[in-house]
Amino acid sequence: MSISTRTGDQGQTGLLYGQRVPKDHPQIEALGACDELNVAIGLARAAGGRAGVLLPIQHDLVALMGELACAQSDAPRYLESKFKKLEADALSRVDFAAAELEARGLRFDGWATPGAGPLAAALDQARVVARRAERHLVGLPAHAGRTPRPVVLAYINRLSDLLWLLAREAEQDLLPPAS
Repeated sequence: MSISTRTGDQGQTGLLYGQRVPKDHPQIEALGACDELNVAIGLARAAGGRAGVLLPIQHDLVALMGELACAQSDAPRYLESKFKKLEADALSRVDFAAAELEARGLRFDGWATPGAGPLAAALDQARVVARRAERHLVGLPAHAGRTPRPVVLAYINRLSDLLWLLAREAEQDLLPPAS
C-alpha cells in the first residue's frame, strides 16, 4: 500500500467514513492546525520538555483529530466506534498540570517575550498554534456545520494555558534571581 494514493491531486481530501471535501475546507484547516500543534508539542518534548506531561497530550490530540476527521452527520457513528475519544479525564489531567505549575509561584513580569531558551520558545510556539487551532475549532459550526463537543473546545483552550505555564517554567532557570 502506497502513501501516495493520488486521490487528492484535484484538491480534495477524504474525511473519515469517505466524505470528500476541498483541502481548504474549514474542517481540514482545523485538523491541520491540530496536527501542527501535535508536531509543535513533539518539538517541545524533543527540546527537553516534560515528556510525562507532553506525550499524553500528543495522544489526546490524536484522539481529538480522529473525532474532527468525520462529517457532522457521521459524528454519532464516530462516538459509538471503538476509536479513542477525548474524554473528561484528559481535561482533568491538563487542569491538574496547570494547577501544579500555578501553585509553584512561577515568576513572570507582564507579557511574555518568547525566546529565553530553546525549550521555552518551543513551548510558546506550541501555545500559539494551540490558540490558532482553537480559533478554527470555534468557527467550525458557522463555517462548516461541524460542532465539536464541549470537551474538545475546553481541552484546547486550557491546553494553551498549560503550554504558557510550561514555557514560563522553562524560563525560570534562565531568569536572574528575584530581588
